[in-house]
Formats: sequence, C-alpha cells, structure tokens
Amino acid sequence: MTQSVLIVDDEPMARTLLRLMLVRAGFNVSEAEDGYDALKKVQDYQPDIILLDVMMPGMDGFTVCETLRGEEKTSALPIIMLSAKTDLESINKGLRVGATKYLTKPISPEDLTRHVHDALGNTAQAH
Repeated sequence: MTQSVLIVDDEPMARTLLRLMLVRAGFNVSEAEDGYDALKKVQDYQPDIILLDVMMPGMDGFTVCETLRGEEKTSALPIIMLSAKTDLESINKGLRVGATKYLTKPISPEDLTRHVHDALGNTAQAH
C-alpha cells in the first residue's frame, strides 16, 4: 500500500521540489500552503506522515506540530520538521513541541527519502 505524505510549506517552489522527490520515491503526496490549511488537510486526508516547514505566515510549524500532538487522532502521527532555521534553539523547540525529526534545508532526495522511511518505521525499505 502506498503511503501518503502531506507537505506543508508556504513556498510553492519548495513544495514542488519536495513533491517531486517523494513521488519519485513512491509516495502519494498532498500539499498545504500554511498551518491552517495543514490542520484542515490532516483532518480530511489523514496522511501517514507530515513534512512541516517552520517559518510560515499566520501559524508557524511549531504551533501546527503542538496542535497535532494535542489531538488524540494525531498524537502519534510522524512529523518531520524541515526548515532553513538551523540554530540549536529552533531545533530544540521543534523536538520539544513533538517533531519526530528536525531536518534542515536544503536536503538531498536520498536523505529526505531515508528520513521519511525511517520516521514511518520502514527502515527495511529504505536500504
């Protein structure tokens, strides 16, 4: 069964690049353009994993992650934060609000695919 990824990023080009990498790796991909859109799409589509940008207008990735962790249905959903914010404070905050992993941009297709498989518990498929 094909696993689904929700990409949440306010930059259309970033979403497109990530989608291309993940589709090539065999995932079903949907997109959200901000935090509010992400929360709605998680309710509607229930993805297997979320790739979540941190810096977005309106509701940032930290708030989205915290909100999802607070809901019973999404408390265990794998969330990979993917951000250009590489400072230790941001990384620690991401993990503190419940991110499964915190990765920094830019990221190679191989690393992205490996981390997604890893977060989903598909380590056997990733090698």
